[in-house]
Parts: sequence; C-alpha cells; structure tokens
Amino acid sequence: MAMHVSSACFSAFSHSRVQRTRAVASEDFTALKSEKEKVKLGGSELKVTRLGIGAWSWGDTSYWNNFEWDDRKLKAAKAAFDVSVDRGITFFDTAEVYGSRFSMGAINSETLLGRFIRERKEKDPTVEVAVATKFAALPWRLGRESVLNALKDSLCRLGLSSVDLYQLHWPGIWGNEGYIDGIGDAVEQGLVKAVGVSNYNEKRLRDAYNKLKKRGIPLASNQVNYSLIYRAPEENGVKATCDELGISLIAYSPIAQGILTGKYSPENPPTGPRRRIYTPEFLTRLQPLLNRIGEIGEGYSKTPTQVVLNWLIAQENVVPIPGAKTAEQAEEFAGALGWRLTDEEINELRSLASEIKPVVGFPVEKL
Repeated sequence: MAMHVSSACFSAFSHSRVQRTRAVASEDFTALKSEKEKVKLGGSELKVTRLGIGAWSWGDTSYWNNFEWDDRKLKAAKAAFDVSVDRGITFFDTAEVYGSRFSMGAINSETLLGRFIRERKEKDPTVEVAVATKFAALPWRLGRESVLNALKDSLCRLGLSSVDLYQLHWPGIWGNEGYIDGIGDAVEQGLVKAVGVSNYNEKRLRDAYNKLKKRGIPLASNQVNYSLIYRAPEENGVKATCDELGISLIAYSPIAQGILTGKYSPENPPTGPRRRIYTPEFLTRLQPLLNRIGEIGEGYSKTPTQVVLNWLIAQENVVPIPGAKTAEQAEEFAGALGWRLTDEEINELRSLASEIKPVVGFPVEKL
C-alpha cells in the first residue's frame, strides 16, 4: 500500500467510539478480515476490500454538511475512518475537488484522509489502507503533464509517495487523449499502482481501455453512479462493457445519497441540494420499494442500508463506496458484508425498482 512521506502541505486543524449497531453481527467482521473479501480491480494487481468508503462529504460545504464544516464534523469523519478500518474496510475514495476551494469547500478531503491515515499509522504501523483519488478534467488543463502535476499536488495533500488508484474524475471537453497518456505515465513513473476512469460512457470506456492496453497497462475501473434506483450502467452498456473487458465498476452513491436508507419520507425529505432531486413526490413513489427492502432486511436482521449495499455487492464485478460521515454509518456499512441476498430477492428488488422513474444523473455521463 502507499507509503507516507513528510510534507509541508498539511495545514493544522484540531473520536468518540460508538456502540455497534444491532444489525452488524460478529461473523460479518470475521468475513471482512478474510482475504476472500478482497477483490482485484480489473486486470490490475491492486486488491481492495469488497466495499469501500467514499470521502466526498469530508470537508465539503457545497453539497453536504448543511453548508458548514466545524470541529464536530471533523471528529465525526475521523471516527468514521477509524471504525471503517476497525471493521476491515480499508479502501477509501477521495478526489482533489472534494472539499476544495474549487467546490467552495472548507478543507480538502485529500488533506483530511491523509491526516487520518497518518494518525492511524502512528498507533498501528501495520495498518494498510488503499487510497483512490481523482484528477479533475478542468477546461484549462491540457495534455499529459496536467495530469502528472495534479497527481503530485494530490500526493502532497495526502502525504503519500504514491496512491493505489488514480482516476480521471470525468471526461474532459477536450484533452482526453492527453489525460489517458498522463495516467499511463503515472503508472510508469511509479506514482500510482492502478488507474481508472469515472463517469465514462461505453465508447469512452472502450477508447481508454484500448489506449492503455497498447502500453501494457490495464484499465482497472470505471467509477459511476449506480444504485438500486439508478441503474443507468445496466441500461447504457457501461456495466456490460466493464464485464466484457474485465474492468471493475466502482459504484458511487450506492444508497442514492441516503435515500434508500429509509431515513427520508415525503413528510421528511432531505435538506440542501438533494431536496431538489429527491422530492416529496419521488419519495411517495419510492415507498413500496422501501417497504419491501425493510421486509427483506428483517429476515436477515439487517437494515435497509445493508440490504441495498448487499444488492450491489451481489452484482458481478461491483465495489460500492458509500459515503461515511459518522462512526455509526461506518458500523452499519460493515454489516453489508459476510452474507448474500438470494437470486430471487435480487431480481424482485430490481423489478420493483424498475417501476420507479429514475432521477437525473451526473450530466458528464453523456459527454
């Protein structure tokens, strides 16, 4: 895994342990620790846990955290990291734009993740964490050097000499050939162990795969929006292409940004920007599916969150990365591992979900 280096890039900034949730059984933790719970990303040699943690919300004030970031939220994020590692979930996904000034954030998510890893290793040097981060294809970034320069800045914030997975966050308006060259260069220079893309459609995915293949570099992953109620990857050829080419699909927003947890209702919709997407009308249409998810979960002593994550894990070649803001959430996510829904339940949930008109996804998926 990535090694730490000293760096002047960190800014100073000031864990409570929680009881385990009822639904997380001890046998799940045993399964989490086993090697079989790690999977290779695509054709790369990188192995990650069957479920990862997304760090989009860490330091963010434009989409998450009700437009504020304070010491309490910082401590909660740190607790989420520690509990995840305690439960054997050691794959963390971040990006240079998460929590950054570009996204009007309070503190960069990469900086926070690097700090959390370093503090954990001070207590236990044997801990291994797989770090994934992403290059932002901003319009003024041109050519392969822009990728390498951005990567080096990310390494500085993370306090690492290399990252395990480096991804192109979205396809650029131009410069995509140079971006692919850049991540290939990063592999050859030993700055990354594996490379992937994010929000790539079928054509762009094939193009990136073939361009890297000519250099003998596997395209490890495509990170896309994928959940029980957003199954665009199944419908637009992306999932089939990943399966065909041996590319892992990393599923972001796997619990639909909290909507599939059962926390929200037509009377209690989410706050902030999510409220514009998940309206009371949408939540009304969603209730029959949520009810059935809850019923299935009761049969396994699992929560709705654990059921919908397990539904994704049961799909071939998929690694979900739910975002954990608190220790309680991290505890709950761990309970999605170590068991499996039946094929009948998987198909039933897909059928019920297909009756719901999906929400709008990230527009760059269509670039």
